[in-house]
Amino acid sequence: MVTRFVLPAFILAFALSCGTAQADEPDVWFAAGTATVKARLAVKPNTRKAKNIILFIGDGMGVTTVTAGRIFDGQSRGGQGEENALSFENFPHTALVKTYNSNQQVPDSAGTASAMNTGVKTRAGVLGITAAAHRANCSEALANSVPTFAERAATQGKAIGVVTTTRITHATPAAVYAHSADREWEGADDLPPDALQQGCKSIAQQLIEFSPGPGIAVALGGGRGKFDASLLSSWRSRFPDGRLIADRTALAALDPAKAGHVLGLFNKSHMAYMQDRTAQTTEPTLSEMTAKAIEILSHTKQGYFLMVEGGRIDQAHHEGVAGKALLEVQEFSKAIQTAFDKVDLKDTLILVTADHSHSFTMAGYPTRGNPILGLVTENDEHGDPLDVPALALDGQPFTTLGYYNGPGAVTGPRPAPSTAANAKQQALIPTADHFANATNSAETHGGEDVPLYAAGPWSHLADGVIEQNVIYHIMSHAYGWRTP
Repeated sequence: MVTRFVLPAFILAFALSCGTAQADEPDVWFAAGTATVKARLAVKPNTRKAKNIILFIGDGMGVTTVTAGRIFDGQSRGGQGEENALSFENFPHTALVKTYNSNQQVPDSAGTASAMNTGVKTRAGVLGITAAAHRANCSEALANSVPTFAERAATQGKAIGVVTTTRITHATPAAVYAHSADREWEGADDLPPDALQQGCKSIAQQLIEFSPGPGIAVALGGGRGKFDASLLSSWRSRFPDGRLIADRTALAALDPAKAGHVLGLFNKSHMAYMQDRTAQTTEPTLSEMTAKAIEILSHTKQGYFLMVEGGRIDQAHHEGVAGKALLEVQEFSKAIQTAFDKVDLKDTLILVTADHSHSFTMAGYPTRGNPILGLVTENDEHGDPLDVPALALDGQPFTTLGYYNGPGAVTGPRPAPSTAANAKQQALIPTADHFANATNSAETHGGEDVPLYAAGPWSHLADGVIEQNVIYHIMSHAYGWRTP
């Protein structure tokens, strides 16, 4: 029996789906507010020991992304949008999470994901090591490794799963199982010669050799190009019962009770954006990978730890294309709903958060229900919607969504912005992707706090404003671990 918690948002959603703002129906708003408080009062802390933990990370899913994603999702289903709620927004407990790295005010994914997976903050660009080690310094990394949550869970007999839409060796999924002086050391060819000589291993090799315990039970994502024939041969030798799969059909065909270890590498690099998928796409969706991972891991009597990343939210933001990012948020929400429907919250803790935010903005004064990817249309002096877009002081219309920096930066006179789903939103500053040592234009991360949503055992510990590394300690407490 699945234990559910849903705030009565449907009361307000129903009322608001009937038309425009309900200024003439105050009883609807009042009743919805009363019902919400009543539901909150009924929430009781679950202090049972968690058997399973699922950590969902929407890479780059800051508060503005959640808000825009909520509206996008609602409008895509015929609503005005603002009244909508994404699946995880109905969870009973929330907190705000401070994302800075130990050496950086606005963070990167390696340092933030490492904080969640090790319990300590560290530098930008490194994985599974303390802040005492500098980036790209192999010897310091080897001397300052810190156990990951998955490593500790494996010693307790928990099965480990990693699911992502990026390369499985990319920063956020790698933080589950790897220790590296540089997030860029994904494959053997990515390591400098001196690092190899000093004994540092590629992230891909560390996935194959993950210990303690019987290795990573389920790893699904992209990144086939980071695993050479030797590594894949080693994986087959270590897991003769394992299934190495490469497409959606093979994933669907897996019998969860007989799957053994599963390594799914569905793309040479990152998996396809939702926006780019067609009927001919052979890759599974994030929700399909999540469902199969839970089905397989659930056969472990001692329970499991599963990390699921919606990784292409972040990459779409770096491209400055909000339409792409919001489709990824929608699929991420669907994956969380899939998990919610499959587990029992009596013994399964679900955490949903982001590693960092982006320089993504939602502004202007658009009327209620204005298309979230569209031009801003304002209200008149009486509060009723106008029928033409608002104009900025330069005489051009503008969109609700935009970026502070990135590929959409405008030089010279500003043209009218495109509202196509694949359009780059306009931006101010033409920044480059300095983390990848590239000169190509890319939007940057944001430094504000990100939300944490929680349901299940000890989810009430998600409260207030917390440091990012506290997420590790919430998970540890939920498993009943004592601090080492």
